[in-house]
Amino acid sequence: MTQGVKVHPLVSPWGRFGLYSFLIDAPELAIVDTGIASSPAEGMAPALEAIGRRIEDVRWIFLTHGHIDHVGGAHALWELTGRRAQVVIHEADAPLLRSRRAHVDEYLTGRGPYINDPEGEAKQIWATNAVISGEMEPTVLVTGGETFSLGGDVTVSVHSIPGHTPGSVAYVIDGQNDVFVGDAVQIHGAANGFPGFVDPAAYRASLEYLRDDIRPSHLYLGHPYRAANGEPYGVELDSVQAKQALQESLDVEGRVNAAAHDCLAHGLHDSISPFSPFASVADAVGYAGDPTLEPSPFFTSMHGYRRQFDHTATDHTAFTYTS
Repeated sequence: MTQGVKVHPLVSPWGRFGLYSFLIDAPELAIVDTGIASSPAEGMAPALEAIGRRIEDVRWIFLTHGHIDHVGGAHALWELTGRRAQVVIHEADAPLLRSRRAHVDEYLTGRGPYINDPEGEAKQIWATNAVISGEMEPTVLVTGGETFSLGGDVTVSVHSIPGHTPGSVAYVIDGQNDVFVGDAVQIHGAANGFPGFVDPAAYRASLEYLRDDIRPSHLYLGHPYRAANGEPYGVELDSVQAKQALQESLDVEGRVNAAAHDCLAHGLHDSISPFSPFASVADAVGYAGDPTLEPSPFFTSMHGYRRQFDHTATDHTAFTYTS
């Protein structure tokens, strides 16, 4: 494969987070992730023009997963390409591209039950309408193992890395081993300071796969995730930084895992803590952030551990939750 395909970060401001998409400057232009509804016109188009590229010439839209800050601009970007771009997403996350309501239902079944907000559903409906540019059917569904040609001898391969979401994937520029993972490598979390994943076991396995099998030469992250001291890693990591970020992500998950399983083994109980019913987890790992700020990675991850524990525990009598 040809070495030296250029990658350009494309940033879009949004709330507490910086949203990052990436241009793969191949013969057939590709953009990885799309930010929110306003990102393509207000962020991507002028950024591409500044480097001598046109947004209407983008031919591939690669989505790492289905969260609103990654697929929110997909329909708008697709429209700006004259509907000529291929929109690629894992089949497990495709419902989040097809339907705004799927994002609301994800909230209601996951973190919603732990956040005492009677207006939670209404807020989610408002957010999906404001942030998602349009519902759409993807043009290409993947499961992992696929390879796409971007013209010349540039190819991008797809690797399934579930955990953050069921359909999280890594896109790899073959030959130079540039790896785009969206939010699948959380380290200590982004501005919220806590890692978020719906399936802890899958998240851990995917981190090990990235570290041991893919071994990125460059790792591109969807947000500037934080180190232990709160400083951001940045979104473009070299091989040494990538290895460190992957190992630190594993270390963090290990500590959270131990605290969550200890909490679950003793049974869940409501309290006045904002981290209820997982207050002991926050205490054990020293987390003092606001667990209700959306998106709420604390409760997302705790619900994931709860589901995992409930599925695997042999002594279900130890697992109680009093409200």
